[in-house]
Amino acid sequence: MAKTRVLIAVKTYPTLSNKYDELVCTAVFLEDGSWIRIYPIPFRKLECEYRYKKWQWITIDIEKNTSDFRIESYKPIDLSAEIELGEVIKTEKCWAKRKEYALKKVWTNMTELIKAAKETNLSLAVVKPTKVINFIWENDSRDWDKNKLANIKAKQQQLDLFKPHEIFEVAKKLPYKFSYIFETEDGEKRKIMIEDWELGMLYWNSLKNAKGDENIACEKVKQKYFVSMLDDTDFYFFMGTTKQWHNVSSNPFVIIGTFYPKKDNSNQLSLF
Repeated sequence: MAKTRVLIAVKTYPTLSNKYDELVCTAVFLEDGSWIRIYPIPFRKLECEYRYKKWQWITIDIEKNTSDFRIESYKPIDLSAEIELGEVIKTEKCWAKRKEYALKKVWTNMTELIKAAKETNLSLAVVKPTKVINFIWENDSRDWDKNKLANIKAKQQQLDLFKPHEIFEVAKKLPYKFSYIFETEDGEKRKIMIEDWELGMLYWNSLKNAKGDENIACEKVKQKYFVSMLDDTDFYFFMGTTKQWHNVSSNPFVIIGTFYPKKDNSNQLSLF
């Protein structure tokens, strides 16, 4: 595919990588509205002028990731190559321009989506829930895998002998798993975890403002993701499978982002 113009839709919370220290999975729309994922990208190691925003067009050299069977998986050809940053699509007119790309293909039935994932290796989708029941959090491990962390620190210490300025602190591990409970047209109630970058940042900022009170921080996250996002909006999930569980789990999808344009009431208002 080489040099390709893509629209950033999702950045997941960082995970550890022995090779790159940490990585972010980036899901994007092509100009025809189809999904691809670009991985690996060591996002926080990019120079500031190459750090893209959500809903920003970028141009990047990519190729099919032949080590990943999922049909949407691509990788950067050269991680050191420049990323060209373009226009950021704003939210005017109830996110009209964003909808042109995000809503090209919408799934309304999780059972059918999971079946398609198993049969065709489809791994990215937009899902419209019929009912969002709750947003919850559960305790998770508070530290990254000790072996991975030790390997990263050892590598950093080796680099420090030659290039001290390259020492890099990995992102903090989130101590909770956050999940939505919802239904789609199949009527089945599901609990699915969300791995959105912005959710993680909201938790840490809220924890700081709450002077370390984790319950208050979690409630702030719920206020945003369950109350504010669903208030008079047309609500959707961006979903993706994990490579490890795609062919193993009964439901290989996690929520990687949300899409929540305000409802367009202009037609109703025009009647009066």
